[in-house]
Amino acid sequence: MGVHFVQIVMAVIVGLALTQLANLATTVYLHRDLAHRAVQLNPVLRAFFKVFLWMATGICARQWAAVHRKHHAFTDEVEDPHSPARLGWVRVQLTNAALYRRSARDPRTTERYARDIPVSRADRFLLNRGIVGLGLGVAILVLWLGWLPGVVAAVVHTVGYIGLGGSVNGVAHTFGRRPFDNSATNVTWLAWLTCGEGYHNNHHAAPTSARFARRWYHFDLGWWFISAAQRLRLARVRHHDVDSLANRPTVTAPA
Repeated sequence: MGVHFVQIVMAVIVGLALTQLANLATTVYLHRDLAHRAVQLNPVLRAFFKVFLWMATGICARQWAAVHRKHHAFTDEVEDPHSPARLGWVRVQLTNAALYRRSARDPRTTERYARDIPVSRADRFLLNRGIVGLGLGVAILVLWLGWLPGVVAAVVHTVGYIGLGGSVNGVAHTFGRRPFDNSATNVTWLAWLTCGEGYHNNHHAAPTSARFARRWYHFDLGWWFISAAQRLRLARVRHHDVDSLANRPTVTAPA
């Protein structure tokens, strides 16, 4: 019994760690690099993140970037793929992945919002097949941890990643502070759990900034990773100052 308990605890820890690694890959590669071109990662680092996300989440990078760009183009308007102002934050929180998927399946989304993102041979024959990536990822966990701990780790990771993604689009467009004049919000606790994505109001104010936080002591793990990669010449930053890119902030009470 003791051995099984330790294995399950280890599986939960592995699942949570995978969630944070996936969040880091999402914010650094999918969001700040691919979708907004705020940073340009080294091709090897970019390929690593892309393959990791394929196995950990089944995400097609080009589709994710297209849906996110559409969100910025129509924030809280009719064509916004996941607006809590229209759908309610609870629905976005619980069905965010499905809302992304529905928009991604519309070929017009990628045709219009991902024209600059090429489709490689690896994408065409393998990396666009999310179910294959997910199957491989689960198989690796099962071979590493055993069948039950492997499944537990996969479930913990899946629930954590989908739940936090839903919070960025739901909670961080509903609750929190709005120092800049846009419908997104800053939610500090969410920034800690999503590698900086919780500073969503800052991001909507300055989408091309590779840094989401405005102060050095704000927890923006994505930016800290990018800064370290830049020092190692593994990344080139386009912009990193929210205040210089955004409109003048306004003083508001918590939403």
